[in-house]
Amino acid sequence: MAIDSKQIPVVIIGVGPAGLTAAYELSKRSVGSVVLEELDDVGGLARTVNHQGCLFDLGGHRFYTKVPVVEQLWNEVLGADMLERPRLSRIYSGGKFFGYPLEAFEVLSKLGPLECMLCVASYARARMQPNRPLVTLEDWFTRHFGARLYRRFFATYTEKVWGRPCGELSAEWAAQRVQGLSLRAVVRDAFKGGTKRSGEFRSLTRTFQYPRRGPGMLWRRVREKAEAAGSRVILNAKVDRIDWCPGKLEAVHARGVEYRGDHFVSSMPVRDLIQCLRPAPPILQGVADCFRYRDFLVVALILKCASPFPDNWIYVHDPAVRVGRIQNYGNWSSEMVPDASTTCLGFEYFCNQGDELWSSSDEAIGKQARQELGRIGLGDPALVTDAKVLRVPKAYPVYDGNHERGLARVREFLETVPNLQLVGRNGMHRYNNQDHSMLTAMLAVRNILGAQFDLWKVNVDDVYNEKGFTLTEEDIRALEASQPLVPRQIKSGAARCA
Repeated sequence: MAIDSKQIPVVIIGVGPAGLTAAYELSKRSVGSVVLEELDDVGGLARTVNHQGCLFDLGGHRFYTKVPVVEQLWNEVLGADMLERPRLSRIYSGGKFFGYPLEAFEVLSKLGPLECMLCVASYARARMQPNRPLVTLEDWFTRHFGARLYRRFFATYTEKVWGRPCGELSAEWAAQRVQGLSLRAVVRDAFKGGTKRSGEFRSLTRTFQYPRRGPGMLWRRVREKAEAAGSRVILNAKVDRIDWCPGKLEAVHARGVEYRGDHFVSSMPVRDLIQCLRPAPPILQGVADCFRYRDFLVVALILKCASPFPDNWIYVHDPAVRVGRIQNYGNWSSEMVPDASTTCLGFEYFCNQGDELWSSSDEAIGKQARQELGRIGLGDPALVTDAKVLRVPKAYPVYDGNHERGLARVREFLETVPNLQLVGRNGMHRYNNQDHSMLTAMLAVRNILGAQFDLWKVNVDDVYNEKGFTLTEEDIRALEASQPLVPRQIKSGAARCA
């Protein structure tokens, strides 16, 4: 079965934030598209899962952006269903909870005067060595917070997320991800008070927007609007082959169906895209191995009790437990749980596909989450009525040096097929936030309509201007400051790509 290209001006791969934004933007301009997705639901990494009436979000997606065109789309689609939420999060470290952003008096009272003095002395020693090169992530955190606070509040969680010691990750990540943030900045913020403080640092923002039934609510509605305007979203349609020839992409094959189009937009993982191309491009030989990923799994624990703690989420910096972060979905929105007597907690474990944790049975993983719930003291394991385990592959693109060489080759290939554009987190192998993924899709649509935006420069100080669509230099700078770059591995044992 084939669909004529006149019927599908644009073929889109992936129904995450990038893919669906592209379909929606095209539909508003009366341009038809078909969107192919291997899963059975929309939203990609930002989807919402329903289990026994409890809704849980894969990762906890704060809707926060400094890019007006993105916020406009959120509110255009959801309107009053987009809630303004106060942020409340804490750090669990050394058997104690610390509010985050850190509060000076709380830290003093819980660490004690002696420990605080030692932390200040450690920070002072670090500041006395300003010329020491900042090569590793450990170097950066030590310089800005001192070795003692680094070990207590940064090392364990970062190493859980990336599976590597901070001494093997590049300082480049911290210099850009938390630029301007330091012990001095955190203490200054702690003394300011108020709910509108810290707008300068994304990590310290006090409020955010959130759909009343999770991020999947937004993406289901985007799908409805796009389909109402003539686009098609096809689920359970895993792409297994992509035909190309010098000068253009020709067709995408999914579940035995050929989809021909004039333009193609892909948000599928770059590694998978390369492996699907037929014939195999000589320039991409061996390049698929350049792209690696960090995976994670979520254990949704359902408890028969009212919410046991007030936080939206808790960062677990304690090596005594394996969980990295804990979400309390009912505190994101009361509609995430069926009633006030039910609590749904999301225990997030960072891992790699095929490792011991990923390969464990759901029963064993659920049991571990229950035990750690009690060990941390966040709830009574006896109140857990069910546990749902969801594995999330390719959640975080890994930056290990090889990916840059791989992306350089990919971009060379893209120059030979100008009707293909890559967008989104995995599509561009960039660990970015939802707003950046959406923005790349918005610009891709405008390219299809005749513009010439370079999607690979969205994170730099370029100015994009077009009639009816203005993205100022200030918007680009704001986006750059808000994106979570991935810590680069600087001591890699992995073989280099060809």
